[in-house]
Amino acid sequence: LLRIHMQHEIVLHISSQNVPTIHPAFADRLEYSEEENKLVVTLHKLQENDSDIYVCAGVLKNSSFLSVNRSGTMMIVKEVEQTDCSNLSWVIYALAIVVVILLSALVCCFLYHVNMKKYLQKRKANAVYEDMSYSSRRNTLVR
Repeated sequence: LLRIHMQHEIVLHISSQNVPTIHPAFADRLEYSEEENKLVVTLHKLQENDSDIYVCAGVLKNSSFLSVNRSGTMMIVKEVEQTDCSNLSWVIYALAIVVVILLSALVCCFLYHVNMKKYLQKRKANAVYEDMSYSSRRNTLVR
């Protein structure tokens, strides 16, 4: 694996004896794996100065010519500010729980108030009104 545009350097070299040589700048940031006739290279913890064009190249046995894959990979790394989402997510969960508890308490208070109001209302007694004055009795007297 070669960098060819900004800096001309060998990032990863695997010899014919399968001995890898990794450029010191990528020592703890590069992983590779071989599967059948395929080589997978992964770069981690990218930095802005890693921006470049990367190409795969090979040297055929008994030859000194470098065979370069025409289509390289252009990699542009931009610095972005990372936010710590783990603390933020706990705050959101805590706020959501507090809101749920407060809403539950509000609903309970409302139901309790409605229930108590129903029981504390003054009930009208089942009373029958009867006029017992003398004038109303005088007309009903039987002789």
